Amino acid sequence: MSSSQNKAPQFSYHMPSFSFPGVPAEGTFDHLVELTRAAESAGFDLVTVMDHFYQIRGVGPETEPMLEAYSTLSGLAALTSRVQLGTLVTGVTYRNPALVAKMVTTLDVISKGRAILGIGAAWNHDEHTGYGFEFPPVGERMDRLDEALTIARLMFTEERPSLTGRFYRLDRALNRPRPIQPGGPRILVGGGGEKRTLRLAARHADMTHWFISSIDEFKHKAQVLEQHCQAEGRDPSSIVRWIGVPLVLVRDAEEAREMVARIPAERLATAPPTLPDQAAEILRRYMDAGAQGFTFRNANLATPALLAAAGEVKRMLGSAVAETTP
Repeated sequence: MSSSQNKAPQFSYHMPSFSFPGVPAEGTFDHLVELTRAAESAGFDLVTVMDHFYQIRGVGPETEPMLEAYSTLSGLAALTSRVQLGTLVTGVTYRNPALVAKMVTTLDVISKGRAILGIGAAWNHDEHTGYGFEFPPVGERMDRLDEALTIARLMFTEERPSLTGRFYRLDRALNRPRPIQPGGPRILVGGGGEKRTLRLAARHADMTHWFISSIDEFKHKAQVLEQHCQAEGRDPSSIVRWIGVPLVLVRDAEEAREMVARIPAERLATAPPTLPDQAAEILRRYMDAGAQGFTFRNANLATPALLAAAGEVKRMLGSAVAETTP
């Protein structure tokens, strides 16, 4: 039996889109604040934004407006009180990793200990070309990620760390003020690549995040992660496993019909419109398989009312756990 069966799940609200019908550009951030506060009120544990400069395929055209991630998170930190904040996820090629650690430490200070560091190997070639960022082959990006994760942990935990790596270096680097969280913000490694990404997660991460389409796929990824943990001498239960929810939450049949009309058929095949009680049943099966966190996107939970409905699903799952715990 998975230990996650005996723990209430964590919920995350991911905001990959900053395009809101009827909201002018000057109102974009205010609308983000409204949604973030609604997620906080509904009991969500984490709010994330993408770290992209162009909108990505699958969300919208690349010309959609995109806010810089860490400026946005710092603003949200000052206007919230409980929810954790981070990126899903920062591309390792976008910034020097010591600078990223400094930025996330600053977010931790502003939020009074609510920052996480979400990071991955980066993939969007177009925005690298547009911004003039180097875009090395994937093997080198993975090597850079490994080194960047080492640097982040050093910056979070040591007073004057030094490191001479293949790509980066530290020379008695200062990171003051220190992070508020003991040991520094938790680190999330995004992506489910089985040869390199999950191995790096086993080596460095406090959390992983996967977008998967079935329980069988989740179980397979978890098994691969556990094998890497064994090789790294790591307890796999120390890594929290987040997944994107395999459903679109709706409150009633009318909303379900609206979603069917709006969402591409290929996406509906893996994320169908689902009522709250049905959603709780589906997510409970993933919890039984070992999932501990569930991510909802603002494209689907676009209103405070839908966020409240998701909060009710979280309460259902928590109540079910309480009833089965000795």
